Amino acid sequence: MSEQINMFESQVEQPLAARLRPRDLTEYAGQTHLVGPGRVLRRLIEEDKISSMIFWGPPGVGKTTLARIIANATRAAFIDFSAVTSGIKEIRSVMQRAEENRRFGERTILFVDEIHRFNRAQQDAFLPYVEKGSIVLIGATTENPSFEVNSALLSRCKVFVLKALTQEELTALLERALADPRGFGGQGVEVEPGLLEKIAEFANGDARTALSTLEMAVLNGEAAADGRVRVTAETVAQCTSRRSLLYDKKGDAHYDLISALHKSMRNSDPDAAVYWLARMLEGGEDPLYVARRLTRFAAEDVGLADPRALELCVAAFQAAHMIGMPECSVHLTEAAVYLSLAPKSNALYAAYETAKADALERMAEPVPLQIRNAPTKLMKELGYGEHYQYAHDYEDKLTTMRCLPDSLADRRYYQPTEQGVEGRFKARLEEIQEWKRAREAAEHGED
Repeated sequence: MSEQINMFESQVEQPLAARLRPRDLTEYAGQTHLVGPGRVLRRLIEEDKISSMIFWGPPGVGKTTLARIIANATRAAFIDFSAVTSGIKEIRSVMQRAEENRRFGERTILFVDEIHRFNRAQQDAFLPYVEKGSIVLIGATTENPSFEVNSALLSRCKVFVLKALTQEELTALLERALADPRGFGGQGVEVEPGLLEKIAEFANGDARTALSTLEMAVLNGEAAADGRVRVTAETVAQCTSRRSLLYDKKGDAHYDLISALHKSMRNSDPDAAVYWLARMLEGGEDPLYVARRLTRFAAEDVGLADPRALELCVAAFQAAHMIGMPECSVHLTEAAVYLSLAPKSNALYAAYETAKADALERMAEPVPLQIRNAPTKLMKELGYGEHYQYAHDYEDKLTTMRCLPDSLADRRYYQPTEQGVEGRFKARLEEIQEWKRAREAAEHGED
């Protein structure tokens, strides 16, 4: 028995987003790269060749809706399963129902929302049922499935990437909501020109947010004596007051603000760093994006001047991943302030960029024979690994063995500063270099 939403239930009590949930692909908004005419997922649906798959994309882009459309098109039983509220016991119960459906010749589509929240044992519980065809698994996740879904389960699923809806797609969706009888069609709702675009901009690619905001604006609109409702700019402004309408995660403001945060920390200005951080987070920026940028900064601009900066930023990233906004704002603030006050060194960044230029220019440089691996007899006969010097066999744990290609033998990529702890690394590097120079001179009989 399908567990899809019963369209005969009273729709008056349902939110606008639920009332307008698309029934087929003709009503589906966005994802034209997947379900547009001739596209791969559309063909799979139309030809009834659906197999297990993962939908990966941000919130409100139609992951659940697309799964329901597939269930309708393939005439399969549809079980909606939440990883937030379910465990192994619930999985087994659902699998038993799917097995019963299979015995009666009915396919079961199991839709698992937020599949990344299942642990490995829970994800593994699906495997045998996916393998023998008891269920067609459709998982939805906002996280990268490469990291959050078991490799064994992921290998049995096709991953489809869903994109945030464009402002034009959201505006068209809002226009349909005003015209469709399931929405506000026939109810005399008037929206001032340009406001649907404002709501679409505010929603930032999220269809659910767009429809919820429109619904709130209509419910708080100005009611006329004849029953008509007028939505004004003031009403929309009140309904979108929690997020700046000017902030676009993919636009210039996005890049300007992350640049401001980065350069404020580089300039050791914690107050400016915290301000720009707050601007981003309160504007709706993904905290994990900010955490990734902070982690990058820790290595690029602080580096070995304070190696603990990277540890702190990784911990802040993990905290943001586990608890999300708004709680993780303080963890990101801690990281931003720490980075602002830490000693600065870009020696690691400069080292890699210089090495990268050489690597790209000299891709064909052979690995020196002495540091090649020699797992076979033939390789040993060819000189692989010959004259290799195992550093642990030497008193100083140092050797004069060359590890760079001959053409790059004198290159120096890492140029440490004396900032913070890196001064100790510089002293150690100079000590190693002097030891090697002295040994090489002795080996060549030089004074």
